Amino acid sequence: MKSLNVFLFVVLGLFTFTSCNDDDDTQKTIVDLVVENPDFSILEAAVIHAGITESLKSGNITVFAPDNEAFKTIGINSEADIRAIDKTAVAAILSYHVIPSSVPSSAIATANNTEIIMLDGGKAWVTKNASGVSVNGAKVTTADLKAENGGLVHVIDAVILNETRNIVAIAQAYPELSYLVAAVLKANEGTTKVVDILSSAGPFTVFAPTNQAFINAGFPTIASIQAANPNVLANILTYHVIAARVYSSNLTTGTVATAQGSNVTINATAGTVRGTNNNTPSNIVNVNIPASNGVVHVIDTVLLP
Repeated sequence: MKSLNVFLFVVLGLFTFTSCNDDDDTQKTIVDLVVENPDFSILEAAVIHAGITESLKSGNITVFAPDNEAFKTIGINSEADIRAIDKTAVAAILSYHVIPSSVPSSAIATANNTEIIMLDGGKAWVTKNASGVSVNGAKVTTADLKAENGGLVHVIDAVILNETRNIVAIAQAYPELSYLVAAVLKANEGTTKVVDILSSAGPFTVFAPTNQAFINAGFPTIASIQAANPNVLANILTYHVIAARVYSSNLTTGTVATAQGSNVTINATAGTVRGTNNNTPSNIVNVNIPASNGVVHVIDTVLLP
């Protein structure tokens, strides 16, 4: 709890920024920030809801600060929504957004998925490439805002979550992936234990077809999936798996090998992925769903090897 309280002091402190203009020493308070930039009103509400009563005493930290649109990506659309969530859960979300040291963007290595340890002890992955800096696929939209006590703030466009469930459990939590779950369970009856693979340490990236994608591919019901040959399903399902952690910010245009052994073709600009025997590419319709052993991207077409 001590580290959690430190984090909460950090977030309160991040709202007192030093101007980026060297000639202007004006300090911005939390009230100033709320008035001037309403895009942080949900974050402010989250900090207050978590029970902040003191100001930051030590600033040697870095905060990844989600804006309002970032919170909306996880269904938190207003200050009222954040206040409706258990305070402990809010604090847990926030604590995963802090590095317990000062890390300017210039100090981040140009690489994919540099592992960092957050204030809550969880692991996160920072990428720096030609597109900029991101953490767990959330893009830094404004970097290196200096807090009054020496800390740094990087504004991000998505909330990042320290997910403890594996890929199979994550898929089971999404109703629109129930056909995929049925396919994984059926495939596990064959020689390739897909459940065991996707529950292992990984890391893996899964392109997860929606229920409609399976229907379009000739599986009109879950019963039809349960009647299929498990080895055929396993061949298809492992074609949707990359044996690496690949966030949307790591995707590059070109071919990439799958766990099945054949390649898929990714168009990073268009946001699509295509199997060898697909007539048209699949759209990536939802990205960067975290899992303890990787990441899931939802697609609208079953990939065919």
